[in-house]
Amino acid sequence: MRESTEQELRAAGLDPTEVGRVVTNALAEDLGPDFVDITSVATIPADQTDTADLVARADGVVAGLAVAAAVFELVGEVTGDDGTVAVSLVARDGQRVARGDVLATVTGPTRLLLTAERTALNLLCRMSGVATHTRAWADALAGTKATVLDTRKTTPGLRALEKYAVRAGGGTNKRLGLYDVAMIKDNHKLASGGITPAYRRVRAAFPDVPVQVEVTTVAEAVEAVEAGADFLLCDNMTPEELAEVVSAVGDRAELEATGGLTLAVAARYAATGVDFLSVGALTHSSPILDIALDLRTD
Repeated sequence: MRESTEQELRAAGLDPTEVGRVVTNALAEDLGPDFVDITSVATIPADQTDTADLVARADGVVAGLAVAAAVFELVGEVTGDDGTVAVSLVARDGQRVARGDVLATVTGPTRLLLTAERTALNLLCRMSGVATHTRAWADALAGTKATVLDTRKTTPGLRALEKYAVRAGGGTNKRLGLYDVAMIKDNHKLASGGITPAYRRVRAAFPDVPVQVEVTTVAEAVEAVEAGADFLLCDNMTPEELAEVVSAVGDRAELEATGGLTLAVAARYAATGVDFLSVGALTHSSPILDIALDLRTD
């Protein structure tokens, strides 16, 4: 992977080593045990070179260009081919793009371009789809204090990439996993005897870790903040119920609306005064942004 691509990934908050592992595994999945693209090897001379463009087939927000670049730059290493691919990024992550826009240009051995094509597009289309969906939510919340949050409902193995795509689309990451934030949800409350004992146990075991508490009623919200919680997940509440929580809690805790939210009701929930709207669909249900690799014919 080129140093410039590594720098792009670090600037995006991504670990180049982790991205390299994802890319290598994805290429290996496509190439099989012999690490060969049988169609390209059979039909294209080893010394043929070409240039191709990554082109948007639909309007949206792009994310993951440096990840796609890593695929093209690592494919020769994975296949054992000595050829190299040069990648030139035309667009930038977070940019709105239109159908027909060229996002990047790749030049190198034609076999490698076509071998890397699907893996690069799978990652780029997926990440751009998440960013496009997130931008729709960010636009819906514009002018309010509320920000859209993601969740842990991510594709296994792609969490870092999908959460980055949320950021590129104008959203915010909540917790990355089970290790960086304690989140007391309904099952934790049931298993430990309630909100207050659950909160105290977390505080005793991990005194420096942020603690968030899921609540379903105004009474639970008040109990949680009185126990010490400063971040509440208000689960499956109506806008009217949420407004009551906002009034009862005041500025003692940050408040997140969560559970079954849609773009159609985003403005109503934001108008209650909550700080965040949590949307699992950003990562579990976003359609891809259609992007293609077009070999130049001139």
